[in-house]
Amino acid sequence: MTKNSLMYERLRRWRSAIPFFPLLILLIILSIFNVTRLSLAVYAGLDLVELSLWPGIAIKGLWFDGAVIAVLIAAVCLYEAALPNRWRASRWHGVLRLIWLWGAIALLLFGAVAEITFWIEFSTRFNFIAVDYLLYTHEVIGNIRESYPVGWILSAIGLLAGVSVWLLRGSVRTIDTTPVTRQGRIGLLASALLLPALSLGLSNVDQMQGLGNAYADELSGNGLFTLIAAMRRNELDYDKFYQTMPQNEADAVLGQLGVQRPPLAGGAAPPQHEANNPVPFTKRPRNIVLISVESLSASFMGAYGASTGLTPQLDQLARDGLKFEQVYATGTRTVRGLEALSLGTPPVPGQAIVRRPNNEHLSTIGELLDKDFATFFFYGGYGYFDNMNAYYSANDYRVVDRTDFPKESVMFENVWGVADEALFNNALTVLDREAQQGKPFFAQIMTTSNHRPYTYPAGRIDIPSPGGRDGGVKYTDYAIGKFVQDAKAKPWFNDTLFVIVADHCAAVAGKSRLPLQNYHIPLIFYAPALLKPGAYAPMVSQIDIAPTLMDVLGHPGRELFFGRSIFEPGENPQRVFISNYQELGYFRHGILTVLSPKRGVASFKIDPVSFGATAIALDAQGSREAIAYYQTASRAFKSGALRAPDHR
Repeated sequence: MTKNSLMYERLRRWRSAIPFFPLLILLIILSIFNVTRLSLAVYAGLDLVELSLWPGIAIKGLWFDGAVIAVLIAAVCLYEAALPNRWRASRWHGVLRLIWLWGAIALLLFGAVAEITFWIEFSTRFNFIAVDYLLYTHEVIGNIRESYPVGWILSAIGLLAGVSVWLLRGSVRTIDTTPVTRQGRIGLLASALLLPALSLGLSNVDQMQGLGNAYADELSGNGLFTLIAAMRRNELDYDKFYQTMPQNEADAVLGQLGVQRPPLAGGAAPPQHEANNPVPFTKRPRNIVLISVESLSASFMGAYGASTGLTPQLDQLARDGLKFEQVYATGTRTVRGLEALSLGTPPVPGQAIVRRPNNEHLSTIGELLDKDFATFFFYGGYGYFDNMNAYYSANDYRVVDRTDFPKESVMFENVWGVADEALFNNALTVLDREAQQGKPFFAQIMTTSNHRPYTYPAGRIDIPSPGGRDGGVKYTDYAIGKFVQDAKAKPWFNDTLFVIVADHCAAVAGKSRLPLQNYHIPLIFYAPALLKPGAYAPMVSQIDIAPTLMDVLGHPGRELFFGRSIFEPGENPQRVFISNYQELGYFRHGILTVLSPKRGVASFKIDPVSFGATAIALDAQGSREAIAYYQTASRAFKSGALRAPDHR
């Protein structure tokens, strides 16, 4: 054999040992991942993600992309290792190869589009919300179909995938004409086994943090990576992942903060305050209607400083009622708001209690009022979503959702729910009937219209449907105003307190992990025959509303909540709880304490004007209080101590 022939043979063997097709797939996946990341960064804008952060985003992004590719490419390597060379070079295999490649590229592009739409809605990579959405395909798919031109998007994806395959067909054909040697197959098999193991062993979602900007941290991640991480962390055991303290110390801290619940570690219960006259009420209301409004940030309302004119009805109710200036939601999802408003407990990490098993007969408003009041939960959508029907039914509320509404009463609906005015009209009919029976009622009404696709009946407001977020807010405002006006004609109106509060804000993403200002929600008490107009300035948590309503009614049981009645004698501790599904925030005295998995504790000074967060040395007192609240709330649910006294 000549020298040239020997070199050619070595080159041929070297080339046969290289897994060219897996490398091609790797480059395709990497390209799509990076284009997606760049698109999200451009959409976020330089005001949220400074250009100086982009190199760090790109470097960390390669790490997470590589971790995902290591898993995805394993199946391709395994197939290439097993594929006989005679099949590889055949015509039929070449056709199947191109069809498979088209499908793979189309699927990757579909994932990129899905992630972009998710970012537009939530300003994060896929997270536990996406996991939840996989369980409720009817609402989610219907919502997508009503919000986006799905046919055009799918056609564009198919066309772009087809063009990509056409451009790559020559390279694929050349690769398939090169036989794979035994050494090459061994290398492919080793790659299929080792790459996923390295990915799982070396990478974790906590590595996303560290750039000092929450948007940048999210951009550095990978949607598939964060989706799988969310599936694994959807339930977080507090004692396993978070900082703890001896329970007797936690009970003592809570007692000093005015929490009247019996100590979890045993011992004497703290002194109970007698039910006081609910100043500023002239007399106690007989009935309460609690309206929890979908995604109503305080920043939307003129009463809280907005100049957009979207909430004329709510602004009038705020002027005629008691407006609370500083109220903060506990979380970012409807289920978090429902948990806080019914159970008055700090948010436990992972899933909300509404979604968890063993959540029946808890010390909720419905459970505590059941013997003396008719208790209702009205919802404009299908109540099986997010386990709402099961939770409220198991806690002695009578559930009424869209399946119970007469067809002729629904003038408009979309996949997410009936128009808010249809919800209120049906609630009014039920409450009117109940009042005629002579029994007082407590009703929680959960709206849906201020939610994508933001569609509503024509002719109600001056923003045509679909009107985006502005239209959703203004239509909900119209529907609430109409409901209150209709209720004024009822004989029970003068004995009823109307409470209007948001379940959570419209958006919670910010430069910090827990941007306090993005948890600011409205709260209005409206009862013109019972309550003089006014404003309440001290800070209030969403978990304080439930015990306050029990206090207003003069009904026993407020001592079973972690929250504190707003009208309770003594100094208001002015602390609030904010969270996402992993970070647990506690804000008091201008300092935000954040508890995170791996027993992390950090303190931040919050600017009272800009709400900017500056990391500071750990605040010992704030940390103790935060741990005491969150640890005890989590253990109380797990141990059954959150159950109503009759069911323990």
